[in-house]
Amino acid sequence: MIKKISNISDQGIICDFGDEVNKEINKKVITLFNSLRKEKNKGKLDEILNIVPSYNKLAVQFDLRKTNSKKIKDLVLNINTKNNELTANVKKWIFPICYDDEFALDLKDLSKNLKIVREELIEEHLKTEFYTYMIGFMPGHPYMGDLDKKLFSSRLKTPRIKVPAGSVAIAEKFCIVYPYESPGGWNIIGRTNIKLFDTKNPINPCLLNPGDVVSFKRVNKKEI
Repeated sequence: MIKKISNISDQGIICDFGDEVNKEINKKVITLFNSLRKEKNKGKLDEILNIVPSYNKLAVQFDLRKTNSKKIKDLVLNINTKNNELTANVKKWIFPICYDDEFALDLKDLSKNLKIVREELIEEHLKTEFYTYMIGFMPGHPYMGDLDKKLFSSRLKTPRIKVPAGSVAIAEKFCIVYPYESPGGWNIIGRTNIKLFDTKNPINPCLLNPGDVVSFKRVNKKEI
């Protein structure tokens, strides 16, 4: 399952599952992530400080006062992943989205560059069931794939200093939602009102988890 495990610092290792970005590899990453998190939530593995999954890697940070990299590597290689497969934890979400011009800042240019009429682009986006590969960049920020190849696009040459919270954007094979106002260089095609990170929820402030599936439902701006 794991191709190799490497030290990334004196307090961290990285589990490498390969270089490709696809669901099959990502599901292996998340299965290991779920297994470690489940044990930690039971009050075990207090030597582990943080577990961070990505597209095809899993980073584990640990407390040097309680353990060392060899023990953590052995733990990772021998942990029981049974019953922690991705299918047991997946949630499906439907997010409202408005594609009106005031929210879809790049939709017109994107349509022109991709040589796809606006409504066809919107329909392609709406019919895609997006798989959440990872959460990153900022709290609650999902990286979701996989877009149809006809919607593949580059990021903006000049990123915006401010992107409104809730902006839905695409680039390459991925779709994202900005949880907060922030800088950003992705192509903005609409907006949702879904709150992706809730600081008032100390147990699980992040709405989405890796492996969750997201679809979009078109609404008018009064519903956003």
